[in-house]
Amino acid sequence: MEATVELRDLHKTFDGHRAVEGVTLTVPRGTVFGLLGPNGAGKTTTIRMLMDILGPDRGEVRLFGHPRSRADLDRVGYLPEERGLYRKMNVRDQLLFLGELHGLPRKTVAPRADDWLERMGLADRAKSKVEELSKGMAQKIQLAGTLLHEPELLVLDEPFSGLDPVNQVLFKDMLAQHVAAGRTLLLSTHVMEQAEKLCDHIALIVRGRVVLEGQLAGIKRRMGANTWLLKAEGDVDRLRRTPGVREVVAGNGTLRLVCDEGVTGSHLLRETVDFLTIEELRSAEPTLEEIFVKAVNDAHA
Repeated sequence: MEATVELRDLHKTFDGHRAVEGVTLTVPRGTVFGLLGPNGAGKTTTIRMLMDILGPDRGEVRLFGHPRSRADLDRVGYLPEERGLYRKMNVRDQLLFLGELHGLPRKTVAPRADDWLERMGLADRAKSKVEELSKGMAQKIQLAGTLLHEPELLVLDEPFSGLDPVNQVLFKDMLAQHVAAGRTLLLSTHVMEQAEKLCDHIALIVRGRVVLEGQLAGIKRRMGANTWLLKAEGDVDRLRRTPGVREVVAGNGTLRLVCDEGVTGSHLLRETVDFLTIEELRSAEPTLEEIFVKAVNDAHA
């Protein structure tokens, strides 16, 4: 599959602290790629090197099949974690300004800005100053400004931070339309629930290193043998002390068992037959949050 982004052995150190250490990953074209990790893992530093805001100490950034050039960045839309709009500028003028920064002539960007204001439900606020908007409205304007020039690659750093549920749905719809047009989305977040719903591929960074990368469905299949779904009656508290069972999570009449590597269904049956009446036991794919926690714990072990 053709790659939109290739990062090859990126390193970055600040005052003796190694923020990024040998990050290598590939973002396939037309996918939603999740760059995941705990706070301070090196995600934002990696993105800033991708966007040429920071230079790597060593390593290579490739975009669209070749070493990145400044011209390639005109094909990228970037929404940083630290939002930045001109508070005294009115909303429509803000969008026109952002479009022109990406090289769009006024006659091209004006109808696009009006269309985005309509789609975002903010057409009636076109003449309002940015400082008069709510935080959610301002974030919608920021996303619209990022998409005005129809970038082939969209890079978002913690895009859902501070959004209410309604605006989260709106953002997801906008992003789905972007990817449906054959474009690529690179999403950095530490919120696993959002990433699980959106991402096709992931890379997990811990302490500046990639500890897990690949297609999300394949990762889940590989790691699913250690997670089981159980419907049973009996002494559930005792189940939590069963050898090989690390965690028991109850929900909707089903118990999710997170088990040690190598634990099998027959092992669980043998260990629980004395105190549980089992209706159903089946292997289950782990959630992305479970994968995340395990990978982070393993990296710190």
